Amino acid sequence: MQQILGNLSLLFEFPVINVKIIVDGLMIGSLFALSAYGLALVWGVMNVKNLAQGDFVMFGGYVAWWLAGLGLPPLLGVPVAFCVMWVIGYVSYKLVISRVIERDLFTSLLATFGLAIMLAQILNLLFGSDTQSIQLQYDTLYFMDGFVDVPIAKLIGVLLAVGLAAGVVVFMKWSRMGQAVRATAQDARAARVLGIDTEKVYAFTFSLNAAICGAAGAIIVMVWLIQPFYGISYSIRAFVIVTAAGLGNLPCVIAAGLGIGALEQYGAHIFGIGYQQAVAVLLLLVVLLFRLIQQRRVRQSLR
Repeated sequence: MQQILGNLSLLFEFPVINVKIIVDGLMIGSLFALSAYGLALVWGVMNVKNLAQGDFVMFGGYVAWWLAGLGLPPLLGVPVAFCVMWVIGYVSYKLVISRVIERDLFTSLLATFGLAIMLAQILNLLFGSDTQSIQLQYDTLYFMDGFVDVPIAKLIGVLLAVGLAAGVVVFMKWSRMGQAVRATAQDARAARVLGIDTEKVYAFTFSLNAAICGAAGAIIVMVWLIQPFYGISYSIRAFVIVTAAGLGNLPCVIAAGLGIGALEQYGAHIFGIGYQQAVAVLLLLVVLLFRLIQQRRVRQSLR
């Protein structure tokens, strides 16, 4: 307890620590938001809660790490991981997800949980259980007399995440497939009446989700660590973000992702790095409790 109080006092005695924590949180939060946006698509269009979300992220990270080990430019891993995970997402949809879209919630959770376990075990068999990362030879920017440092590698990762998110938004708004996805999310039955092939839309949506996660993983491996069984932590964060932001609300998804990133950094500073992921779990419980209270209030108002 004394250590926690000491860490709290540092935030007030040295305000520059808050700046560093927030900057670090916003950087990692941008990647949380990117992977959560894919989950929001799948959840909103197909009503499938994908528990393999984080494992798609890890798989993309290992694709980029393997390419870097072959001597290829690390940044090349982002588009390659996007394409590889698109194929894996499409195969996963055809073999697993297409069979549970019309089923109950428990069935879809069980199916995606099994998919998550399979992906994690494949990574473990192929690459082992050690943590991995790509060491980029970039400098670090220093601000506020050196108290705040921003590695250029992390800055590049944030810019890549922002660029990819912007590209997805433009595609969803202006392309015919993007419009079909949005129409299916609003009312799948009406979309079928209008001639939209919803089966094709579902396959595209899940493949796009996997590809976004793969690109996010390729960025993460350049600035943080990956490990075959780290996927669950990213899945939890994605669920927290989407549950808090709501479906189809990209600005709120981004805001929630950045906020969770900052809160986790504060949790790591106050309670220790070992409790960083516990903050995400606690936030998930708080968000679910808040949503439950909201639903009860709505039911009472309808009576």
